Parts: sequence; structure tokens; C-alpha cells
Amino acid sequence: MALWHALSLAWWSQRGYLFPWVPVWLACGIGLYFGLKTEPQIFTYVIAVGLCLTCLFAIWLGGRAAAPVFWVLFLILLGALIAGARAHQLAEPVLGWRYYGPIEGRIVAMDRSASDAVRLTLDRVVLRDTSQKRTPERVRISLHSMAAEFDPKPGLTIATTGHLSPPSGPVEPGGFDFQRHAWFLELGAVGYTRNPVIILAPAERGQLLFKARVALADRVRAVLPGENGAFAAAIMTGDRSAIGQETLQSLRVSNLAHLLAISGLHMGLLTGFVFAALRYGFALIPWLALRFPVKKLAAVGAMIAAAGYLSLSGGSVATERAFIMVTVMLLAVLANRRALSLRAVALAATVILVLRPEALLGPGFQMSFAATTALVAAFAGLRDVKIRLGPTWVRGVATLVISSTVAGLATAPIAAAHFNQIAHYGLVANLLSVPLMGVLVMPMAVLSACLLPLGLDWIALHIMQLGLSWILGVAHWVSAQDGARGTVMRPDPHILPMIALGALFLVLWQGRLRFLGVVPAILAFMIWGQAERPYILISDNGALVGVMTDQGRALSAAKGAGFVASNWLENDGDAADQASAFIRWEDVAAPISAHKGKRAAAKVIGCEADEWLVFSVAPDREFPCHVIHPGTLRETGSLALFKDGDKLRALSAREVTGVRLWNTQ
Repeated sequence: MALWHALSLAWWSQRGYLFPWVPVWLACGIGLYFGLKTEPQIFTYVIAVGLCLTCLFAIWLGGRAAAPVFWVLFLILLGALIAGARAHQLAEPVLGWRYYGPIEGRIVAMDRSASDAVRLTLDRVVLRDTSQKRTPERVRISLHSMAAEFDPKPGLTIATTGHLSPPSGPVEPGGFDFQRHAWFLELGAVGYTRNPVIILAPAERGQLLFKARVALADRVRAVLPGENGAFAAAIMTGDRSAIGQETLQSLRVSNLAHLLAISGLHMGLLTGFVFAALRYGFALIPWLALRFPVKKLAAVGAMIAAAGYLSLSGGSVATERAFIMVTVMLLAVLANRRALSLRAVALAATVILVLRPEALLGPGFQMSFAATTALVAAFAGLRDVKIRLGPTWVRGVATLVISSTVAGLATAPIAAAHFNQIAHYGLVANLLSVPLMGVLVMPMAVLSACLLPLGLDWIALHIMQLGLSWILGVAHWVSAQDGARGTVMRPDPHILPMIALGALFLVLWQGRLRFLGVVPAILAFMIWGQAERPYILISDNGALVGVMTDQGRALSAAKGAGFVASNWLENDGDAADQASAFIRWEDVAAPISAHKGKRAAAKVIGCEADEWLVFSVAPDREFPCHVIHPGTLRETGSLALFKDGDKLRALSAREVTGVRLWNTQ
């Protein structure tokens, strides 16, 4: 009874502070769905719906003390149901074989690949000898060689001859699951072409926003050539296709890459500028200021500007997330409520998780809400304890330093887990760059859009260029410093959830018990530090093998399978490139050998029982040892081998991902 009384008191002490937990429990249910090894059957969903109704009935009948428990169960089940419904809603055909032949389709998106090639996303796809029921709704192709000379435009119906294949699985067990990612992007196949691209039909009516976005990006790059124009186009329209790989790498190493993604910072700066400009502008008109609530009118104007920015920028998940967040805050202004509060953050997170539950798994969602939650909590804490930040002239600088430090600390574990790197001088780079984004770059971006109909946008763009040149200069300078980039080993999948739940308990719980949230976070970092990387890795087509040595992972090929190689090395926390890792292959003493191509396979005479032979093509005879080739890998996906005494224990990607909608098509 004493324990129950203590728990009841703990619940009652949280009254008025429980709403911010809603997205947390929804996220737990969504994570539960994505963590399943098998796709739930229809009767499982029926049972889950029944349990949800039971929880609601229990809340209606039960006492107040038990209500939070049933709400938690209800939200977890609801999150799982939402994620399952979303996954089934997006079900479209996925190519089940490797295809080479004619490809026809309409251009609906354009971007660049990691190899700096232009990529086109096509809908209305037509493939030779493939029925419409088996043809993917959308495919994405990279343009190489002669195809790279093609100048793509929105809405064109094109044709080429190229290669397509199903989206590939994780490059290693437990790694990033591109099959799942492609499923929620509605991509049924990816590939490339080296052949010329021809136009079958001009752009039709429609796709107005896509065409306007491309036209604005072209206009900006025409006024500001080079990297400055590419940067300006990226922050105004979301089109990063013209930014070079060297600049991208500098921005990543200096922790300034977030300035490219149209997210909370950009949306906040834009709406903040519009809100302030409208509010002070209305205040200068006495007749208007005395008769109407100019603050609320400014909020409505800022909301309209945010909606226009969302539409023009392509409506990516990150931009949608930022738009919802800003809209919630502006609605709070209209309702005379505090705009920046944990309730507002929780409401925005809840809306996004309901509309796009898959966003939970992406670094954008995690980093955005980690930073926002930490900032709101930090400044609320400073307000509650009445800590002054010094004289007025010091407060701006102090606020900037605190904001950058808090946001950096909140997002650092997430960035390290997803990107395997730490920007050691990221705080310095952000302190030198973010203020300029707020006082110069974004205001000039808004002004250039206003002046565009008059043909005077070049004035604002050239002023904007001053800020962009400074930011890019900072990025190149910081990234060139010794030790600017630190590498981190990939953590196990449960590490980030442990850190997140611990940090959220610390922020959201009221009372001294909140400090218990530090315990799971510390345990997570300790486990992360003891993480074990696979002794041997085998790619899902047998073309690449990696063996861990004292110098780092040795790779069986100096080139080819570059994406797989870079991911393995990054996950190891190894800064070496593929060519350097190949040099280590000479010193490999593991009982495994890699044989690429038919000639190499034909030269293999025999093997010992405990040996592992890896072929990139199916061998024409049997061997008395462990044999891995594309035929076996088709069922298992990539493989990881761990030392288990004197033997090697295999773990396949399929064992980790299970049998789900996105990998059984």
C-alpha cells in the first residue's frame, strides 16, 4: 500500500505536465512496429484495435490514479497502428529482378547522388516486357557518361536505356536499411544510365510548384554563379544539386551542413523576420495599430509566408516538420499563449508522428526535436531560477553562445550515431556563421523574393552573397584545421533510444526523480564505448569482403562497391579511404578469401572445412567449406562474421531486419 501511495503521489505531482509525454509514447509504439521481425497479420491489428478501445473504456470507468497507465498503453498501441497503416498505405510494386532495357517516365524530382551525378525520379514508368502491375510507381536513375549531358526540366517525359534493380538492403547487419527508406519514398527501383536521354513529350500543365522551384533556383544561380549561387538556391528552394562535393564535405566537417537543409533554423528565421517586419510596419500606421491586433495580423502573415516557403522548397520531411513547428507557435500567438513551450514542441512532434511515423527513424526528426526540446528546457530553467545573462548589450551574445552550446550537446550523440563523426570545432563554426544567417542571409532571401516580380532581386542577392561567402569561408577554414573531424564507431540500435528516453525523463519529469534519467544515458554511453564491430563483413553481392585487423578494416578491393566500403569504414570509426584499406589486405590472416569474377572463381582448387570462400559469381562446383555467393546472399543479404572461440559465427542482415513489407516484394 505504501508503494501504491507513493506512485499515486508521483502521478499527481505530474498533473499539468503530462501532455509533452504524448509524442514520447507514440514514438515508442512506432519504434515497436519498426523493430518487429515479422510483418503483423490482420488479426494482430484487430487485437491491437480492441486493446486500444479497452484502454479508452478503462480510462472512462477507472479512477484518476490508473488513467495515466492506460493512456500510456493506448498511445503505444496507437503509435504501432499508425506506423502499420502508413506502411500499408504506401504499398506499391517493387522491382523483383535486375533490369536492363528501355526506361520511360515523367520527371517529378531532381537531385544529386553521393557520387555527384544528377539523379532523376520518374513516375508514369514504362518498362519493356513488364506489366503495369509489376512496374514500380516511381524509379530513380543517375545520369552518367553521355546521359550527364542531358538538361532535365520538370515534367518532361523522357526515355533512355539503363539499369534498374530493387532497392538494396543494409550494407551490413544492423546498418541503414535503404529498402525501408525507399519504401516510404515510394521508390520501387533505383539504377543508372550511361546512354543518351531523349525527350518523348514536353512538360504538361500542372506541377506548378515544382516548375516554380526549379525556375527560381536557376534564376538565383544565374545571378550568383559558383558555390555562392548554389548555396543560395539550396536555402531558398531546397535544390542542392549544384553544390560540389568538396563544399558539402567542408560543411559537414565544420557542422554547418544543417544550414543547407530547409529546417527549423531557416523556417524560424524567415517567419521571425516576416513577423517582426509586419508587426513593426503595422505599428507605424496609427489608424491600423489602434483598431486591429497587429501582433496577431503579423502572426497570420508570417504563417502565410511559412506556407509559401514550404510549398516552394519542395515540401521535404524536414521542411514539413519545421512548418508544423512554426505554425504551432504562431497559433499560440493567436491564442495568447506562450509560443515557445514544451507543449508546443510536443504538439508539433505529435502531428508529424501521426502524419509521417517513418520520420522517427531519420536523423532530421531526431536532431530537430532534440535541439528544440533542449533549448526550450534550458531557457525555461534559466527563466525559472531568474538567472540574468548580464547587461542588455551582453544578452544577445550570451544567448547565442548558450543556444549553440545546448543545441550542439543535444544533437551530438545523434549525429555521431548516424554519421559516425564529431565536428570538434562545430561550436566555433556555428558561432561565426549562424548570426549572419539571421541578420543578413535570410532577410535578403525574403527581400529578393519580394523584388523578383520587379526584376530587382539581384540587389538583395548580391547583398546576400556577402553573408554566404563568409559562411563558406568559415566552413573551409574550420574543416582544414587539424583534428576538425573525429570519427566514432556505430552504436548498437538500442543505444540512441536509451539516451533519448533518459534525456526526455530528465527534461519532462517534474521533481527530483527526474535526475534518474541520467542513469540510462550514462549506461548507453558506456555500452557504446564497449561496442564490438564484426570481425568480417561480406557485401550482399559478394563483391567486397572486409576483415578487421590491428590497423583497421582491410578491404578485398581497391575500387568498386564504393558505397559499401565507405559505410563499413565509417561504421568502424575509421577515417581511411577504400584504397588505403585495400593495402591492409596483404596482411590478412583470417580463414577467408574473396574471388571476384568468373576467372578468379575458376582458379580456386579447394579449401579446408573451416575456411570461407566468397565469390561474386556462383561457382561451377561444390566445395567442402563455407561458400558464399550471390545465390546464397540473395536469401541472407549482407553478412557479418564474429569470433566465437575458434569458430566464426555468422549473422545475416535478414536475421536483423526480419521479413517485412519492404523486403519481401
